Amino acid sequence: MNPDLDLRDLYAASAGRLVAQIYGMTGDFAEAQDAVQEAFARAVAKPAAVRAATNPEAWLFKVASNIARSRHRRRALFDRIARSGRLTSADAAPALSPDHVALVTALQRLPRAIRETVVLHHIADLPVTEVAAVLGITADNVKIRLFRGRRALAEFLRDTERKNSHV
Repeated sequence: MNPDLDLRDLYAASAGRLVAQIYGMTGDFAEAQDAVQEAFARAVAKPAAVRAATNPEAWLFKVASNIARSRHRRRALFDRIARSGRLTSADAAPALSPDHVALVTALQRLPRAIRETVVLHHIADLPVTEVAAVLGITADNVKIRLFRGRRALAEFLRDTERKNSHV
């Protein structure tokens, strides 16, 4: 066990090597980077596990390679399902319209609490009482947030429409 192990130093010293090793296994550089980043995220979440390892870099390699293998298995399963014809075109994501993009952009401009309330009520289609229960607030607070959210969204969307009409 190495209580003095600094994860930043470990990252600086070994991340490049680990990416190269996982890339060699997967043949996919982006996948290798993602797997190594996920392994380091797990090390940060549970530093005692990596500190208890005799060889921290070997521990990270094992975690990263397990992540890459799991992702490969999931991808292969999805590919088999897709090739089997069990997925229909309705299962594919719909194309995003300019209005959809404008709405999502406007939603992102709302404060988090108001955005969550608007999404739960108007997109997830939950009644006010259920939104209140999910968020741990009163129904009156939900109504206030919805009012403020709709007013702000209307303004954001009006601004977007004005900008687009002048282009």
